[in-house]
Amino acid sequence: MINKLAIFGNGATKSATWHWLMQRITAVILIPLSFQLIVFLNLCMTAPFQQTVAWLKSPLNTICIEVWLLAVFYHSAIGLQVVIEDYVANQELQVKLIKVINLSFLFLAVAALFFIFRIM
Repeated sequence: MINKLAIFGNGATKSATWHWLMQRITAVILIPLSFQLIVFLNLCMTAPFQQTVAWLKSPLNTICIEVWLLAVFYHSAIGLQVVIEDYVANQELQVKLIKVINLSFLFLAVAALFFIFRIM
């Protein structure tokens, strides 16, 4: 059996390894889901409203867009957290900025999902 600490490290290294791994996983998830988003955006631009809503009401399409939203917000929050940790020297400011970013992305994700569910 592989030691979990050997894979994820310990202490601060564990957090950095976890962020690196989750950044890659969400990036891989976003690749195929982005094609579905492109189809959705194309419908928004070219199709009548009723056709776009009908497309979005399909369970597969709804799930794909919802998973894309969750993955992109999480991916973005992790990415910005790494940037803040790398470039902001003041530890207190780092913590505050990371909290603001995480709360902002959480609010945006909840709002986006709310409006998708509202269409349903």
